[in-house]
Amino acid sequence: MKKRFVLLLVSCMGLLVSASAQRKVSELTLVYDASISSGSKEPKMADALDGHTKTMYIKGNMSRAELASALFSSATIHDSKAGTSVVLKEVSGQKLLIRMTNDNWVENNKRYDGITFANTSESKTIAGYNCIKAVATLPDGTTFTVFYTPDIVPENKEYDYQFKNLNGLPLEYELVQGKLTIRYTVSKINMNPVPASKFDIPKSGYREMTYEESKKMNVSN
Repeated sequence: MKKRFVLLLVSCMGLLVSASAQRKVSELTLVYDASISSGSKEPKMADALDGHTKTMYIKGNMSRAELASALFSSATIHDSKAGTSVVLKEVSGQKLLIRMTNDNWVENNKRYDGITFANTSESKTIAGYNCIKAVATLPDGTTFTVFYTPDIVPENKEYDYQFKNLNGLPLEYELVQGKLTIRYTVSKINMNPVPASKFDIPKSGYREMTYEESKKMNVSN
C-alpha cells in the first residue's frame, strides 16, 4: 500500500513539473527565416523567394503574419474572437486590401481541417529550446515535418490555422507548394508586449476588394 502511494506521488510530481515548465503566453513575436529548394529545372522562382522572412505577431486574440521578399510583401491580420481577417498585399506595384469574413477564413484554410500531429523520437535544439519532431498529416494524405517546443504555448490557438491543434510552438517546419519546398526556421523569439498599432487597418492607399474578387484574380493567398 505504501509503495503504491509513493509511486502515485512521484507520478503526480512529474505532472506538476511538466505543467509548470509549459509557459502560456498572450503576446509573442516570432521571426522565421525561409530557405527554398525546387525540384524544377527552372529554379528562378525558388531563387527569387529564397531568403524571404516571415514575422508573426500575437497579442491577445489578434495576430499578424508578415511575409517579405524581393518580389512581394503581404500581411494577414486576424481577429480570432470575431473570426474576421484583412490581407494586405503589395505585388508588382499594386497595393491590395482584402477583407475576409469568418466563412472566408475557414474556406481559405480548409485544407488544414482535421490535421493531426504524430510525435517522433527525434529532437533538436532551436533558438535555445528543446524541440520535438512531429509529422503532420493533412486529410488529403499530404505530410510535412515540424519541430516544436512544448515549453511555450500561445493562448491564442488561432494565430496560425495549421498549428491550432499543436500542443506547443513550431520553431521549424517545412511546407510543400507545388514543386517548391519551403523550410521556415525561427531566428528570433520575443515575448515583450506587441504594439497595438501592428493590428491597425490602413484607411487609404490600398485598392480594397472582397475575398471572392481576390480569388478571381488569384491573389487571396
